[in-house]
Amino acid sequence: MPPSPPPLLLPFLLHLLLHFLASASHPISLPLRRTPLPPHPDPRHRLAALASASYLRASLLKNPSRHSSPPPATSPLFPHSYGGYSFGLTFGTPPQELQLLLDTGSHITWVPCTPSYQCRSCASPSGNTIIVFLPRSSSSVAPVGCRNPRCLWIHSADFLRSRCPSCNNATSDCPASACPPYSLIYGSGSTAGLFVLETMSFSNLTFPNFTVGCSIFSERQPSGGIAGFGRSAPSLPSQIGLKRFSYCLISRRYDDDASESGSIVLDPPKEDSSDSLSSTPFLNNSAAGAVQGSPFSVYYYVGLREIAVGGEQVKIPYSALVPGPTGEGGVIVDSGTTFTYMAPHVFNPVLAAFVDRVAGRYNRSKALEDQTGLRPCFALPPHATEVELPELTFRFKGGAEMRLPLKNYFAFVNHDDAGVCLTIISDGNDVATSNAGDGPAVILGSFQQQDYLMVYDLERGRLGFRRQSCLTN
Repeated sequence: MPPSPPPLLLPFLLHLLLHFLASASHPISLPLRRTPLPPHPDPRHRLAALASASYLRASLLKNPSRHSSPPPATSPLFPHSYGGYSFGLTFGTPPQELQLLLDTGSHITWVPCTPSYQCRSCASPSGNTIIVFLPRSSSSVAPVGCRNPRCLWIHSADFLRSRCPSCNNATSDCPASACPPYSLIYGSGSTAGLFVLETMSFSNLTFPNFTVGCSIFSERQPSGGIAGFGRSAPSLPSQIGLKRFSYCLISRRYDDDASESGSIVLDPPKEDSSDSLSSTPFLNNSAAGAVQGSPFSVYYYVGLREIAVGGEQVKIPYSALVPGPTGEGGVIVDSGTTFTYMAPHVFNPVLAAFVDRVAGRYNRSKALEDQTGLRPCFALPPHATEVELPELTFRFKGGAEMRLPLKNYFAFVNHDDAGVCLTIISDGNDVATSNAGDGPAVILGSFQQQDYLMVYDLERGRLGFRRQSCLTN
């Protein structure tokens, strides 16, 4: 995991950002977009990069310590070749539009900020300038004060007691003293900056005093920032009072194709939560060891009961699928992870089931596994026009069943020796090595959610899903 910005840089960021700050009813369709990147000439290397990024993301989610109700609004949602999906939001007065990555596994929303923004190894079009938010051009921006309760979203009370100047009223905000800089660690990188209050809007919907991170330094992050949709007070749904949100992720074969998009809907119509959807309840976060203040409290846990390969249930320790008292085990849904992660005691039986059911049909390819970091991989016969592989099914609490199409769990590699690889990663893959540790045993990633309508019903506490085409253009 890349390091955070050096500590000596943070006071400089604070001074620089304060300088800029001192200077400065019907459904609506909004796009979820991709950041164009030059295609990699070798698809095997691209799969290896996605597998590595998925593993780093899963490692962070499993070990985070190491690292008024608006009307519906719809936006295009675009896939990117680095594995994420983004959509447009505007900040400031007058509004400035940026494309933010949709992330249900984190809760802070941040954007690249000021003309001095630095971004090392960030996902942006080759040779293109990253679009940043300019505080000096907005009349509605203000720093979050050191004693503003929202400063507690990123800093502990003990830390703030040592850093914030005393006030006559202990509960009041001290506007002259800004909330100390944040440093957020993600699976593959980091970002640092200051919290600000700003007007956020999409189309004709406006939300004043939205708390957003104004980042001045990032490493290995999406070019437009991140919109945190997790389960806590700082998240975008919580700040604007959403009862529901949904998204539909188009196929990864449209990566970086700006002419095609899926969609994200904030507070979707109630008919989206009708009987046409398969539904499973969200687990109470306390059941996941996610007491208030725990990093795991951000996640959307669901009750996965069975995994089937080729229609036959895979024997998996039931305890792995149930969140433990300190956050170990359980299953979460995460739009920010590309390939689904499974802990070894879940993945190994699934791996064995695929190898057993494919035996005699295709030969396992160790060469492709070494090149992609995925397993199992199978070599295809020359000039093969059809592929027959066992179906992968997830069965959830309440009877909901997700029977995945082949494209959602196998990736085809057409380069030299053609083959297919299972797009599920685990500890022990060649892409990385790490102690599995605590945290979720299964992280259902975006690759497996392609062409599914995913409805997060926050009011009723349940996840609904339905397989459908997600193309909106």
